[in-house]
Amino acid sequence: MMTRSSSKEIVGVIPARWASTRFPGKPLAEIAGRPLLHWVVERVSRARSLSRVLVATDDERIRDCALACGAEVAMTSPEHPSGTDRVAEAVAGLDVHGVINIQGDEPLIDPELIDSLAEALSDDGARWEMVTAALAIHDPEELADPDVVKVVFDAEGRALYFSRSVIPYNRDGLAFGDLVYWRHIGIYGYRSDFLARLVETPECRLEQSERLEQLRALYIGCRMRVIESDHVGLGVDKPEDIEKVERILASQPGRK
Repeated sequence: MMTRSSSKEIVGVIPARWASTRFPGKPLAEIAGRPLLHWVVERVSRARSLSRVLVATDDERIRDCALACGAEVAMTSPEHPSGTDRVAEAVAGLDVHGVINIQGDEPLIDPELIDSLAEALSDDGARWEMVTAALAIHDPEELADPDVVKVVFDAEGRALYFSRSVIPYNRDGLAFGDLVYWRHIGIYGYRSDFLARLVETPECRLEQSERLEQLRALYIGCRMRVIESDHVGLGVDKPEDIEKVERILASQPGRK
């Protein structure tokens, strides 16, 4: 793993757990001959902005897999309610400027997106406390899907709200192509001090209603930057998704 040092040091953390309602043992699921976690670590390690890449887990099987692919490992408590809490524990003893939280089930994550998040997080002029990303929605069916989280942001890129509902509301019935809707991409960067504050804050009612953790951050006044991206990605949520990922990997140059 990379070991560069900098006054603006940004660490990448991949939270990974064994227990999953829909897909137990997912980090070790085989994709094109290698565990899912290997693909994620490989992609994240290509990001030029990260000084270190850690896998945060509470499971020895995942720890062994991470070490086998050259990743650093932070063993964390099995009691964490979310990946964010796991990430916070993993970096609690590190003197770093910021942290990028990368989903452990994203084998196609774009390293350039990670670098864009890290760059925004390092911008002291804007004083961003969190950064995340969004993708323009081109399929009208996604608007009605509550699993597709929508986000609205201001002219500066500061997040205003996230919702499972359609936002903004189209009061005048404008054509779909006349409005721009944004799909939230679930990757986050945090300034280290804000991450510690976030996990110490109880859930707010907005978060409880939408079941969206990022609303807790907005509720306490977080200055969160949303970066516009064209990276679609593909998360492995259930076993059926493996075949989709393998098809994409097989189509990439240099892979058979």
